[in-house]
Amino acid sequence: MTALLELRNIRHAYGKQVVVNDLSLTLRKGQIGCLLGPSGCGKTTVLRCIAGFEPISAGEILLNGVVVSNADFCMPPERRHIGMVFQDYALFPHLTVAANIGFGLHGVQKTGRDSRVAELLQTVGLADAAAKYPHELSGGQQQRVALARALAPRPDLLLLDEPFSNLDVTLRERLSLEVRDILKSQNATAMLVTHDQDEAFAIADEIGVMHRGEIQQWDTAYNLYHRPANRFVANFIGQGVFLSGKMIDPLHVEIELGVLTGQVQHECKPDCQSCGKGYPVDVLIRPDDIVHDDTSPIQASVIHKAFRGADILYTLRLPGGGTALSLVPSHHNHAIGEKIGIRLETDHVVAFSKSVP
Repeated sequence: MTALLELRNIRHAYGKQVVVNDLSLTLRKGQIGCLLGPSGCGKTTVLRCIAGFEPISAGEILLNGVVVSNADFCMPPERRHIGMVFQDYALFPHLTVAANIGFGLHGVQKTGRDSRVAELLQTVGLADAAAKYPHELSGGQQQRVALARALAPRPDLLLLDEPFSNLDVTLRERLSLEVRDILKSQNATAMLVTHDQDEAFAIADEIGVMHRGEIQQWDTAYNLYHRPANRFVANFIGQGVFLSGKMIDPLHVEIELGVLTGQVQHECKPDCQSCGKGYPVDVLIRPDDIVHDDTSPIQASVIHKAFRGADILYTLRLPGGGTALSLVPSHHNHAIGEKIGIRLETDHVVAFSKSVP
């Protein structure tokens, strides 16, 4: 299947400062992608290059197989048939909700325009707010109007730049799921930019973790969490700690809490000849890898606890002096300094060659 969006080794720089370097990705029709990373990693610049707001100095950007940007050419944004949802919504305060949504349908006859506006009002759950003005809406409602306005002309591609950054946490979580449902119902192809993992996981089919202008891994949320491609992805996605370990053989690694068996990743994969017995590694242990078990002979001391409602995230001091995290149901409420029984329960073993300080 031909990609709807394709970036081939693109580069962007401000003077001598390289912001995006040799970046490639592919997005198919109907797919929702996401660029995820910390501030300053270049993700918003990539979005602006796709939109045509920024030129590229190397590589190519293609939409539906047509080159829209390269080192010598930059198709104007208005010719790319791309919709955009901004952080601040950018609604017209003097126009009603219906008029805002229909704003981009200038060339459509009134009957068709009214029909499309009514369809989108229903889709975003604002059928009763058509005559209201933006200042009469909540932040979440304004965001849905902005999304409907961007979808109205049926763009080939929709770009969303940190669309939930102005909303509170609870609303962000709910709206993330709503936005995914809306995009899928419209069979829209979209690219989201965010620094929030929960948003990325809730909305996107595939996610590119960015660092210093490069994509470290383009993958599903599941694989990013359980099969990180490198240390940066392992550290950035989710929570966890690295514990020292030694390889027993290519499929088994020993840490102070026991021997782990499973799909050992990366430097310690089965065909790696150097990962023989005794090879030193750092093993990624997630909070869900350590299970509270009162019957376990392994005891760890609680050194910190963070109540999260249904769960408590414990920071534990292990018998050998290292620390680990464990997510435990909150009815197991242990005091700082208390020792609790723990055991390992891992399906994916993520190990990297021993880090040298």
